[in-house]
Amino acid sequence: MRLTEHPILDFTKRRGKKITIYFEGKPIEAYEGEPIAEALHAAGIRVLNYSTETQRPRGLFCAIGKCSSCLMVVNGIPNTRSCITLAEDGMRIERQRGSQPLPKDYKAPKWKEAEKHEGDVIVIGGGPAGLMAAIEAAENGAKVILMDENPLLGGQLVKQTHKFFGKRAQFAGVRGIKIAEILADRAQKQGVEMYLETSAIGIFQDGNKKLVAAIKKNKKLMEFYAPAVVVATGAMERMIPFENNDLPGVYGAGAIQTLMNTYGIEPGKRVLIVGAGNVGVILAYQLKQAGVDVVAIVEALPRIGAYFVHAAKVRRLGIPIYTRHTILRAEGNEKVERAVIAQIDEHWQPVPGTVKSIDVDVIALAVGLRPSIELLHQAGAQITYARELGGHVVRHDERMETTVRGLFVAGDSSGIEEATTAMLEGKIAGLSAALLVGKASPKIYEEIKKAQKDLEEFRSGPFGEHILKGLKKVMLYD
Repeated sequence: MRLTEHPILDFTKRRGKKITIYFEGKPIEAYEGEPIAEALHAAGIRVLNYSTETQRPRGLFCAIGKCSSCLMVVNGIPNTRSCITLAEDGMRIERQRGSQPLPKDYKAPKWKEAEKHEGDVIVIGGGPAGLMAAIEAAENGAKVILMDENPLLGGQLVKQTHKFFGKRAQFAGVRGIKIAEILADRAQKQGVEMYLETSAIGIFQDGNKKLVAAIKKNKKLMEFYAPAVVVATGAMERMIPFENNDLPGVYGAGAIQTLMNTYGIEPGKRVLIVGAGNVGVILAYQLKQAGVDVVAIVEALPRIGAYFVHAAKVRRLGIPIYTRHTILRAEGNEKVERAVIAQIDEHWQPVPGTVKSIDVDVIALAVGLRPSIELLHQAGAQITYARELGGHVVRHDERMETTVRGLFVAGDSSGIEEATTAMLEGKIAGLSAALLVGKASPKIYEEIKKAQKDLEEFRSGPFGEHILKGLKKVMLYD
């Protein structure tokens, strides 16, 4: 299941040293630097746990630690997110069957033993928005702490093999994987303190500073203090209702990109993609790059939502796109073996005589994202609903500051858009945070205004109309 050839990526250089992990007593070959679930997937293991009530099989779905589909028992500890927990030599892994207790000899860490760190600005999230916020704040004199619960910096960028549009200043013509490297290198050179595999679990006010409580590698408790916090936690994959949508082999589009483009693992042999927006069609040609057969893309709307340049590329590859079609159910014994699709009418009901079954082992859901706002909500920021931005989002002003003083937001956690807008929002948030903590000169106002103008320009096209409509519901005005 491991990819050895790719037109853009060289996985032989990316992979670490070979190690051995033990899945239910059986030795499995893995590599240092790859998560447990990905190593198991490469070995052909799809079922990672069973649901609590009905014992239905569950498998990898999001691959970024934001759902419960990959929870496993690792070295005796249940509820371990196997999709972002790195494999270690000799590690013992078992399927989790519902709710399982901690080992009797387990000693929970105590908060009084938490490791403490202080800075001027804390950034939660190491994707394009978080990295840009960290870089800008650090360049303007702030001591910046950045944390991300994943083992790699770059967020969704580390999966993107296509070249970006826009201006040269926003990395036009550069592949997403390269942008991730550039931003991570810039952050490191600016002296940003980075904590990977570190999950923020709460934001609290502590006098004139904010306390971010976190856990590193599921073991160590940590406390981070700073007057300003930028939340750039990204988004979560959406699910749609259809029969057996919980079968292993039903993945969010991002999980497939993680398997293929980050870890060089073939997701399957035959793939059906649900959703013909940019993500769906980009995923289609990324799968073809990896030598995986894409049997079709189905789209419930009467039109293709992706940019013409992406859709045209998929058409040239001979991949059929069926508009006004949807998936009715997945079929298979403990994993996907078939998908049943049908044409739908103007009332979204299946058209008689159009139902057909397709042999596939992967169903990729590219049906949109929703902002990850849990930390912002917990911290007391005002939340509103904006369908155009992906659902519930946090209200903020033009400097990306929320209704909680000193708490900023950027990227998909402020509303679902492009990576380019995420970077621009991150820049504004980072500059604004540096200004708030008194580490920036007056010239920073002009830099903020320029980034705001670039953001406005990027949203000025026809694809930005719905975003502007959503922002009217979200923005705070003086």
